[in-house]
Amino acid sequence: MKSGLHRLAVAAALVAFCVIVLGAYVRLSHAGLGCPDWPGCYGHITWPEQAHEISRANEAFPERPVEAHKAWKEMVHRYLAGVLVLLVVGINVLAWKSRAAVKQRLLSGFLLVLILFQAALGMWTVTLKLLPLVVMAHLLGGLATFSVLVWLALRSARAARFAAYIPLRRWIIAGLAVLVVQMALGGWTSANYAALSCPELPSCLAGEYWPEPDFTEGFTLWREVGVNYEGGILDQSARIAIQLGHRVGAIITFVVLLLLALRMFRVHATARGGAVLLALLLSQVTLGILNVLLVLPLPNAVAHNAVAALLLAQLIWLLHRSLPQRN
Repeated sequence: MKSGLHRLAVAAALVAFCVIVLGAYVRLSHAGLGCPDWPGCYGHITWPEQAHEISRANEAFPERPVEAHKAWKEMVHRYLAGVLVLLVVGINVLAWKSRAAVKQRLLSGFLLVLILFQAALGMWTVTLKLLPLVVMAHLLGGLATFSVLVWLALRSARAARFAAYIPLRRWIIAGLAVLVVQMALGGWTSANYAALSCPELPSCLAGEYWPEPDFTEGFTLWREVGVNYEGGILDQSARIAIQLGHRVGAIITFVVLLLLALRMFRVHATARGGAVLLALLLSQVTLGILNVLLVLPLPNAVAHNAVAALLLAQLIWLLHRSLPQRN
């Protein structure tokens, strides 16, 4: 029988996944500054809708007139993130009241600290006007929260672990590591609006594969505070460098995860997990290619973020299955 902690962790993981996908939708639809203040929106707990509310909001924020189609997206995302915070608080209460295992209590406590820091990153994303480093950190924080919730759900369920996965543990850890780096590169690409800097495949620009990228400028992490980074401020050569870094990372990630999946196919007990990994990997590569060929259509770009999160969850599941039985 599944425990209450397990059920709550599963529910929170599902909500975290929705927050990640909705966050991608907000970012990719250029609604990240749809509400220029925090935690409200133009001083409202929802967003201004009536004519007189919009007029007052425009007077209060003359540099950022109300765009209702962006404001509601941002606020829905904030409210869903608020639900996730409450679920994490509930997880902590339940973990300590039910006298769950010490490791589960510590994991729950770490999760609470993480989600509160993630909320702070959400605030800084707005107050620092989409500073790229903060935007990327906010994305990675969301993925980290999702990962911990998936891990807690597995641990609290005492999910089965199989000896057949143990020899694959180093490969699984390597796959997880390169995927996290690739996600960071993807977040940096999105935060700097560099997704379409290389509009061709397999070349980058004007038939060239390496058209004089500026990696120093492209990968300068900390930039001036107070600048509005919406739309990006980097020149073409810096954005090309970011996109090329993301493409190289994609190739490395594809090779490592493909080799892991093929190794899993060799053993009947791990073949099903390998099939899921391969299906997600091929889906992600296809979505990435379509992002370029179709000029970053919003549904496709959001799906690219969603499948990345599912790949992460699959590798965490594999990592849990590869734990030695004594754990």
